[in-house]
Amino acid sequence: MSFTVYFVRHGQTMFNYFQRMQGWSDSPLTAKGIQDAKKAGQHLKKIQFAGVYHSDTTRTQRTCEQILAANQFSTPQPCTSMNFREQGYGYFEGNDSGQTWLIAGARHEASTYQELISNYSIEDSRDFLKEVDPFQLAENNEEFWQRLNGGFDLLRKNQTDGDQVLVVSHGTTIRSIVHHFAPEIDIISQGPVNGSVTKLIIDPNQVKVVYYNHYLDDQPY
Repeated sequence: MSFTVYFVRHGQTMFNYFQRMQGWSDSPLTAKGIQDAKKAGQHLKKIQFAGVYHSDTTRTQRTCEQILAANQFSTPQPCTSMNFREQGYGYFEGNDSGQTWLIAGARHEASTYQELISNYSIEDSRDFLKEVDPFQLAENNEEFWQRLNGGFDLLRKNQTDGDQVLVVSHGTTIRSIVHHFAPEIDIISQGPVNGSVTKLIIDPNQVKVVYYNHYLDDQPY
């Protein structure tokens, strides 16, 4: 039994535009964000989805609505799941992104997120942020994957062989999935673009990454 999952990053939000930390917190899609979602819808309009999921944030819900509006087939009712949320940033939610990663990385001689995940790993970046969160509410790597694995369990429970599935999720979550299951793919030089598509094939024992971060019209979907 195997099925295909199209992970889409939500469209641009106000916090994205202002370069602020946006994990479990939320902000509305910008005008560009709506266009990001519509573009994703055009890229996926010929795919007949047997299952549709999005995280419990308005930014993924609104993106999902635009994608389904463009689809050529009758689509199932979307399932909302906290398992597909973005990484939780705890105390640093809404904070300036550059400042946050300087705080997390300073003791490790890394001043930016790029340096952190290059010199260490995306997994370590979660643990480093948890270390400096005064409320200890940021997700460390173990907590993040315990939640996300619940999402993969949900997909395996609900979907059947040959299904094509849409999951609207988040940038760091998608980046982390790709690094976990296909470490040979470069997730350091570029994170998933708003509205981009990452394609997975899931079976009971493994997850295969078919492609990562497709958003151009001439790329395959």
